[in-house]
Amino acid sequence: MSPRALVLLAEGSEEMETVITVDVLRRGGVEVTLAGLEGDAPVKCSRNVVLVPDKSLDDSLKSVPYDAVILPGGGPGAKALASSPKVKVLLADQEAAGKIIGAICAAPTALLAHSIGKGKTITSYPAFKDALSGDYSYSEARVEVDGSLITSRGPGTTFAFALELVKKLLGDAGEEKVKELSAAMLL
Repeated sequence: MSPRALVLLAEGSEEMETVITVDVLRRGGVEVTLAGLEGDAPVKCSRNVVLVPDKSLDDSLKSVPYDAVILPGGGPGAKALASSPKVKVLLADQEAAGKIIGAICAAPTALLAHSIGKGKTITSYPAFKDALSGDYSYSEARVEVDGSLITSRGPGTTFAFALELVKKLLGDAGEEKVKELSAAMLL
C-alpha cells in the first residue's frame, strides 16, 4: 500500500511550494490529496496562479489518518492555516500519532500558532526566524528534519523538501527512490 499525504491549500498559498511538493510526492509513489481549506473550489495562490484542490479539507478529514500532513507557505496561506481550528486538530492528532508533518517557508508559523513541535529544530523563510526562535531551536539549513517534523526555507528549497518527504515516507526504499527521482528531474 502506498503512503498517503495530505497537502493543505489555502487562499494565498505559495504555488511553487504547493505544486512542486505534490508533483514530487506523486512521482515518488505517494498517494497525495490536495485539500482546499475552504472547500473544493479553485484557490488563488500568492502569485495569482489558480489551483484546483482534489477535494475539500472537510472531505479529506473523513480519510484520516494520513502518513504525512504538509503545509505550503505563502504569507496569506500560512495565516489562514494558522487560524483554522480544523488544521489545529489535524496537526495535533498527526503529532500525537508520531506521523510526519511538513511545513515550508511561512508555514512553520502555523505550527507555532497550533503549538506543534515546540522545542524541536526547525527552519523557515528567514523573515520568520525571530518569531520562531523562542519556541524552537532555529536552523538555517535548507531542509531540517527533527523526528517526524520536516521544515524548509522557501520556493528555492522545495525540491529538497519534497525529496526529504519522499525519503521519509518510503522508509527503506526512500533513499533509492530519491536518487531515481533526482536523476529523472535533473536535480
